[in-house]
Amino acid sequence: MSPYRAPAWLPGGHAQTLWPLLRKPHPLPLRRERWETPDDDFIDVDFVDAADTAPTLILFHGLEGSSRSHYAISTALACHAIGWRCVLPHFRGCSGELNRQPRAYHSGDSAEIDWILRRVQARYGSPVHAAGVSLGGNALLKWAGEQGAAAAELVSGVAAFCPPLDLAACGHHLAQGFNRIYTAHFLSTLKRVSAERLRRFPGLFDETRMRRARTLWEFDDAVTGPIHGFAGADDYWRRSSAKAYLQSIALPALVVNPRNDPFLPATHLPTPADAAPGVRLEQPAGGGHVGFVGGAFPGRLDWLAQRLLHFFLFETS
Repeated sequence: MSPYRAPAWLPGGHAQTLWPLLRKPHPLPLRRERWETPDDDFIDVDFVDAADTAPTLILFHGLEGSSRSHYAISTALACHAIGWRCVLPHFRGCSGELNRQPRAYHSGDSAEIDWILRRVQARYGSPVHAAGVSLGGNALLKWAGEQGAAAAELVSGVAAFCPPLDLAACGHHLAQGFNRIYTAHFLSTLKRVSAERLRRFPGLFDETRMRRARTLWEFDDAVTGPIHGFAGADDYWRRSSAKAYLQSIALPALVVNPRNDPFLPATHLPTPADAAPGVRLEQPAGGGHVGFVGGAFPGRLDWLAQRLLHFFLFETS
């Protein structure tokens, strides 16, 4: 499959990031299940159903994403077109209803990834193909690195698009210049959900610090880190960044990071020396953050889905 090339009519990482948010494809109807977790919580999982013997693709969404994110819709449509089952799990609290436990989800939540993958594999058997976008891609790569050779018992390979492989570099970059518009967008929903969580669990974290947060570092230091067992933002970012796990991945992996992604500076992208031999690093000049718009104006949003299907069909055997 040809490497991604951004169309000439949509220049720059910001335009390539924001345009898809205005051009979402019409979604398929999805079937939803609620799965009870081992710690008496739940996640909601949406499905594109297929024949019993069909391959299964599972896609983990990004920060504050869902099955309604443009990349999830495009992937569901692509799977439906070739007769594959598509599984779209929501991280805790992302399906429209607050979860039961104090914890939520985070960029290094590989334990949750493991539980979901094991449940999917137990139900459908092989082959199961696993992909993740942004935060979901980072968590999936971290899981694959932690599992090493054992990962192949559950999935054929892993694909990650725009994973924030260096969370510190990403978080601090999003606090600068125009990038602050993305931070403000994330914080608006994170604070709303966190306030609701605090009403259910008084004293869970410092409400004043949460409301005063203007950067992801300040929010993660006050909320995400403490409620998930980290000493603060620096500890959370260091321990959860997937870049350090790339050398331990022992199954086919695709990692796509555009060099103009507003979330992660190109100077912090991995080189082949940072990754195991089976990890394919693709770093196109354009694409933005999970943009990958293709074709003539107004553009298509199918490149990401076609790239991951091509990877699992032809590059993991």
